Amino acid sequence: MGFALGPRALSAGYKLAAFERTGSTNTDAIERARAGEPGPMWFVTSDQTAGRGRRQRAWIAPKGNLAASVLEVLDIAPAVAATIGFAAGLSGEAALEKVSLEAALRLGPDRPRYALKWPNDVLAGGKKLVGIGLEAEAVGDRLAVVVGIGTNVVAAPEGTPTPAVSLAALGVQISAEELFSALSDAWVEFLGIWDNGRGFAEIRKLWLERACGLGERVAINTGTMTLEGIFDTIDDTGCLIVRTADGRRLPVAAGEVFFGSAASVGAA
Repeated sequence: MGFALGPRALSAGYKLAAFERTGSTNTDAIERARAGEPGPMWFVTSDQTAGRGRRQRAWIAPKGNLAASVLEVLDIAPAVAATIGFAAGLSGEAALEKVSLEAALRLGPDRPRYALKWPNDVLAGGKKLVGIGLEAEAVGDRLAVVVGIGTNVVAAPEGTPTPAVSLAALGVQISAEELFSALSDAWVEFLGIWDNGRGFAEIRKLWLERACGLGERVAINTGTMTLEGIFDTIDDTGCLIVRTADGRRLPVAAGEVFFGSAASVGAA
């Protein structure tokens, strides 16, 4: 079975470039945007060799995992584009729920439970299952936005800041191709709700309903400092709001997040 767009994505006019193997689907997408590709278009592989995640960490998808990037060329400001990652997280979670139906029936109470981690990862049982990375670049008078979505289908990396897990380890036996079809359709749904940022209030509401660690102790490593407190909410720009011990509510635009007992490790 090869990669194919879901029916909603096909109806919405998405194009697809599928690779047996590639260095980085995000790079493929950005290069096509620079060459004049107007999108919307997906770039996908089950064998990525040179991807980059947050803070330029290697983001390598061993054969059988899913690396997918969607290119949208939009008439929006970069600050608005940053909020599209929350729509991506919701898309990833919805696609996972869809492909996990058989496993849910088979495993019952032991079925995988998915949650969204700020800013835009998907966790299962507190372990990272999906990583999402955003890139944006001006092309003419518009903004080329690339959303990279990597999912551990058959294997998970070791030694990551947040422990990782794969769908296979969770008992979900599906292919990268099957997951991609569900993901491409879910993306159409949540991108429509997001509506070039105009619908972020609804996206925010849906995201918070699925958020990991809301109301819990949190430590955020911003790269220059560590901020500790309670994860209060996200604001209307997507910043994480931390309530500190002295009652202040501080916005955080970017950082590595650690919850609960792991917050002590993250703060170290």
